Amino acid sequence: MSPEGFGEPHDGPAGSGSALRRPQGSEVPPAEAEEGAQAPARAGAREALRRRLTETTTWTFLILLAIVAGFAVLRFQQFATVFNFRNIATDASGLLIIAVGMTFVIITAGIDLSVGSVLVFSGVIAAKVMLAVGGESWGAIGAGLVAGLVAGTAWGVVNGLLVTKARVPPLIVTLGTLGMALGAALLITGGIDVRGVPLRLTTTIGIGQLAGVPYVVLIAAVVTAIGAVILSMTRFGRYTYAIGSNAEAARRAGINVDRHLIKVYGLSGFLAGLAGMVSLARFATTTIGGHSTDNLAAIAAVVLGGTSLFGGIGTVLGTVVGVFIPAVLQNGFVILGVQPFWQQVAVGAVLIVAVYIDQLKRRAQERGERR
Repeated sequence: MSPEGFGEPHDGPAGSGSALRRPQGSEVPPAEAEEGAQAPARAGAREALRRRLTETTTWTFLILLAIVAGFAVLRFQQFATVFNFRNIATDASGLLIIAVGMTFVIITAGIDLSVGSVLVFSGVIAAKVMLAVGGESWGAIGAGLVAGLVAGTAWGVVNGLLVTKARVPPLIVTLGTLGMALGAALLITGGIDVRGVPLRLTTTIGIGQLAGVPYVVLIAAVVTAIGAVILSMTRFGRYTYAIGSNAEAARRAGINVDRHLIKVYGLSGFLAGLAGMVSLARFATTTIGGHSTDNLAAIAAVVLGGTSLFGGIGTVLGTVVGVFIPAVLQNGFVILGVQPFWQQVAVGAVLIVAVYIDQLKRRAQERGERR
């Protein structure tokens, strides 16, 4: 019904209440007409609020706020400081970058277990190129950055080609490239971390700040903003949701599913390469053994943020929330003197609950569609 139709008389028995018996030619009182016009709007607002409150992203955000408030109450002087929040954001920056790419992959109902190894491989390639060029110039740093991004993107494209052309399940493909990328990095370095990268990279990008905000945090924020815009406001994002909801229907609608999936996995590899460069800038070394669980941490963050493992549902904003839950927990436990291993227990429990709720929502939706 058009908005102009709200509150108008109806001739048939389906008409509403008093409007049905109103004498012909009489006018609806302004107050009653206004109330009739506002009723559907209020009902729509209530329904939108109800949906918002039941979304996984919403209650996960509330959990994050509760965690922050709890630590602030227990150790306000140590926890609730600009310095500490800056440290939390810095520690989460690398994971956030690869989690943005993982969000696109999981929305397509895929998975990418290789991001941690691709991060390491890209960092190794970037470090080797910078050392080969030599010097402290931005040209050497730029050459390393380009090499790292190309290396990460190449692994992502390989994943996409194997998933789409060889028809190997994403879990198996990325599990295989996880070992291949890490093995290649170890072969190149002989198992020894590469050091001696340009000092300018560390002193500027690694530990430098702009208006009090670390550069690595700014890089992660820019990646997140661009990812959110692409996912929610572009054709690329719509295709990503469509493929995750029903790949066959998307194919029949004219979407080149294979080509799009290759792009999505290429994006994930590209961002893993960028995260490798950020890690290199922060630690001035390749940290080969420090990223073995980055893939699981990224998947956990994406799922905690409300992205469905079954595809078709998810937001980059939710992923941001999911990234900061373990980061805040780990930081808070250290300040409280609690073993940080409890952070893994807490995140694992919340992750299981998030997936369980997602399954309940899907079952309810399927029952509603059957009716």
